[in-house]
Amino acid sequence: MLATTYSRIVRASGLYDLIVTAPFATPWTFALLHAQLSATNVALGGTPLPAFAPMHVLFACLMGTVVLLWSVLRITDPQPRFGRYDGIGRFAFSLWMAWTLALTGMPLLWLFIVPELAWGIVQWLPLRRPPVPRNGARG
Repeated sequence: MLATTYSRIVRASGLYDLIVTAPFATPWTFALLHAQLSATNVALGGTPLPAFAPMHVLFACLMGTVVLLWSVLRITDPQPRFGRYDGIGRFAFSLWMAWTLALTGMPLLWLFIVPELAWGIVQWLPLRRPPVPRNGARG
């Protein structure tokens, strides 16, 4: 894959994270999101999500804030190394979600695992080096 294409992928993954993670960033938006996620899990055949105590909400908001900042960095500066780091993070997130899926059977988790794995894989595809100009060729 060309570096320019890869940069667009890194930027797009940042935009995806910005949209998906923004509701996790504040206690008020997370309360609305939690209700929606619970309803979605029920609609998919699962049970309602457990209620969150203030400490649970704190960690959700901390995660949301960090991911938002990481998203903005990748949107504004989509370097290949940021894409590689993001890919590793997505593999780790997918692992923790798969672990939780195995313990809870919550179908909602598939809506997060599949995109996380897809973004992780595409950000670990090999990059093509730009062609080296031949002697006397103008570049």
